[in-house]
Amino acid sequence: MKKIIIALSLVISLCASAENKRYITEIHDFLPAPGQFTNMMPVTKADMTKADVLKAVANSICGYYDEEDEEEVIAQSMISLGSYGGYVIFSFDHPLVNVKGEYDMQIFGNAYQANQSSNNGGSSEPGIVMVANDLNGPWYELAGSEYHSPYTQHDFKITYYKPTPDHVATPDPKNKAIVDTSYVAWTCNSVDSLTTGHVYKNSFHAQSYWPEWYEGDEITFEGSKLRCNAADESGQGTYWVQYFYGWGYVDNRPDYKYNGTEPQANQNLGFKLDWAVDSEGNHVDLKQVKYIKVYNGVLQQCGWLGETSTEVAGAIDLHPDAVPEPEHITGDVNGDGSVDITDINSVLNVILSSSYDTAADVNGDNTVDITDINAVVNIVLGGK
Repeated sequence: MKKIIIALSLVISLCASAENKRYITEIHDFLPAPGQFTNMMPVTKADMTKADVLKAVANSICGYYDEEDEEEVIAQSMISLGSYGGYVIFSFDHPLVNVKGEYDMQIFGNAYQANQSSNNGGSSEPGIVMVANDLNGPWYELAGSEYHSPYTQHDFKITYYKPTPDHVATPDPKNKAIVDTSYVAWTCNSVDSLTTGHVYKNSFHAQSYWPEWYEGDEITFEGSKLRCNAADESGQGTYWVQYFYGWGYVDNRPDYKYNGTEPQANQNLGFKLDWAVDSEGNHVDLKQVKYIKVYNGVLQQCGWLGETSTEVAGAIDLHPDAVPEPEHITGDVNGDGSVDITDINSVLNVILSSSYDTAADVNGDNTVDITDINAVVNIVLGGK
């Protein structure tokens, strides 16, 4: 009977994996913050509905199967999340499973290393990753290298204000490329920098930086804010370098493509569900998740280069065939999915063998004895 069950489970697993796709299949939400690529990546217009916008995002970063070449195409383009807080929420066609100790997914950006700098910088626009099993939450942050940094603010909140039709541009007298230093105003609760400021407008992008399809004159974002990572290495505003963070952020380092080549030392290898923490910073053991959110984690203006804005260029599930570990039921010592008298016998057998079994340590005191039998009895009788 056991062999039949194992064989049946294998067949079910293989059937499921044949349908699981590595690439993003659905976009659930998208709201970019104001930025120089907003309304351009993807192209959006004032008369578009939210459904139209999500379709445009899907056309940019969702993958598909190319029937002619018989291969998966990960993404066709990329999207920009604008200034701090702008986000996208997406999913695969199946839950993303936590494979313990392994990277579970890769989310692509367009970060690169500058030729003139060391391995530590170039274009780095870090996006924070969150995961959930319900769109209404709770959401869990995948804690990257800067999560516990004293320079990271976890209760950050910012509000952007739509420019009025009669807004008068304020050019930068020192840099002709910056045509408006007072374009999109914002206020925030920063504890280590300015609490008011603006998203600048430059001469390279003339379109509106405000998401034109968005109904409202204010947009508020909340989350964790990373320390600014850019420096004007020229000292004259001409050469900006955005330095890489260690790990755990989208568009932070050049991405390893998982194409059979050896990863380089400076590359982003992906993301682990093992990194998940709750709103208090406590580790959360997630078996699987349904939704992934990426938002820009930096509030930063880099002169003529513009605001730091995370780009997302698709994602892949690194283990689409994986199945989640079964949930452990306290008191289910023999692992048959229920707690009954047979589990009492299992605890007794562990005691008589003078051994230790984690499942038999029902009360969690690191020993297996009569108190664990009592714990199982209480569960069977409906106690606690």
